Amino acid sequence: MARAFLIVIDSVGIGGAPDADRFFNGEIPDTGANTLGHIAQSRAAAGHPLAVKTLDSLGLGAAVQLASGMQPDGLTAAPNGAWGAATEVSNGKDTPSGHWELAGVPVPWEWHTFPKTEPAFPAEVSALICEAAGTAGILANRHASGTAVIDAEGPAHMQNGWPICYTSVDSVLQIAAHEEVFGRDRLLKLCADIAPALHAMKVGRVIARPFVGTPEGGFSRTQYRRDFAIAPPAPTICDAVHAAGKPVHAIGKIGDIFSMRGIDDVRKGRDHALMGHLNDLVDTAEGGAFVFANFVEFDSEYGHRRDVVGYAKHLEWFDAALAKILPRLGENDLLIVTADHGNDPTWIGTDHTRERVPVLVHGIGAKQLGQLAFTDVGASVAAHLNVPYSGEGRSFL
Repeated sequence: MARAFLIVIDSVGIGGAPDADRFFNGEIPDTGANTLGHIAQSRAAAGHPLAVKTLDSLGLGAAVQLASGMQPDGLTAAPNGAWGAATEVSNGKDTPSGHWELAGVPVPWEWHTFPKTEPAFPAEVSALICEAAGTAGILANRHASGTAVIDAEGPAHMQNGWPICYTSVDSVLQIAAHEEVFGRDRLLKLCADIAPALHAMKVGRVIARPFVGTPEGGFSRTQYRRDFAIAPPAPTICDAVHAAGKPVHAIGKIGDIFSMRGIDDVRKGRDHALMGHLNDLVDTAEGGAFVFANFVEFDSEYGHRRDVVGYAKHLEWFDAALAKILPRLGENDLLIVTADHGNDPTWIGTDHTRERVPVLVHGIGAKQLGQLAFTDVGASVAAHLNVPYSGEGRSFL
């Protein structure tokens, strides 16, 4: 029986978004951003060409050229998979927008974002956090990079126990707290308690960011991040597969992104552990199963931190792991590798970049799919698994 594997390599955009001029990092529009293309260009210039032979053989280099007109350095393989470039229509370059649209549901509303002022949050939101946390105040209350704000505010947090609250250009409120000083469970409860009020404002996510460490030795975030996301406004491909009585396995933060709707089980961890979970499901997932995976560290560890070398090495790690997966897939298995937005590590600022994304497909032969909609991904999974589907898009199978 057919199975489907949908793998989102978070933030691996390929440039060319036609509306990139409407999205910004600071005062600079995202026009010309190209996560994959610029990484390949930078590594080639440094004498270390990007080595992603498996992804390129599926059509990655060809997809970059289709999306943006750029021929990425060293990615010139003749594709043996199906490949295309997908364009997003939701008015956002964030995680929920990208994933929901890939799953068949573009975002029908304008997300609420917080201004680049200090304080960033309105008084009623700050008061809500203080009441739920049982504290007299909050720290940060501004746009910030997650690791930088923990370094800056961590010592004060250790002293007074106030939660570190920050945001970005995305529709998000993030709360960081020390696992021992504040308590991980207390942090998760705080985020869960305030999430409904933030969702009513059309804020997409409240994110718990536990960390450990000391001012003297430094701080580091732990693997226990949790996203409290607003629920999708309509049934997604997860709902469709689940309603048809077939199992839906979530790897990484997929369960959080979809508020556990249509999800049967979740496997979490850092990306290397997630790859172990994916390998396990390649070998054990039932006939009819849908496996939906997100590998977030491309985005969180390398894109936002503008770490070109780290991003490139993570792509090469993923590529080597994928090479070991493809030969073990069955003849009725479909595997799709795509992304949810861009995060060009060569770009100004620290925010996501508006880009097209690759759609690389194993299991339907070698062919050019052309320019696609994000929603075509969900429609194709539904067609492959032969389940009733109410989402947008059309199958490319």
